[in-house]
Amino acid sequence: MKKTKFNELKRVFEVLNGPKGCPWDREQTHKSIIKDLKEETQELIEAIENDDFENMKEELGDVLLQVMFHSQIASKDKKFDVEDVIDVLIKKLKRRHPHVFGKTKVKSSAEVVRNWKRIKKEEKKERQ
Repeated sequence: MKKTKFNELKRVFEVLNGPKGCPWDREQTHKSIIKDLKEETQELIEAIENDDFENMKEELGDVLLQVMFHSQIASKDKKFDVEDVIDVLIKKLKRRHPHVFGKTKVKSSAEVVRNWKRIKKEEKKERQ
């Protein structure tokens, strides 16, 4: 495995949830940490609204912690892992930016937003 900060973070979560890791972490479920996700998201919003870049850096880390935590829980249940989350995100970004990754032409950011909303609506219909 290539040595990156992201891989180090994945390893930290594996250790925390491993046999010699943190008992509290291992007991958590998606639902038990919802309140934490809400709190961290609100703290990030406040940092953004206050143009507090130092705090924003920390709060973004806390939101990433939540993404990692939920991914680790799902991984233990053999549902998905953080690599799957990233894969879904990459595919979504490429689908929703056909003016960058496809042949769609746009003349304004307003048109980009309209396309994004249309594509998102189509995706939701397909999942139903």
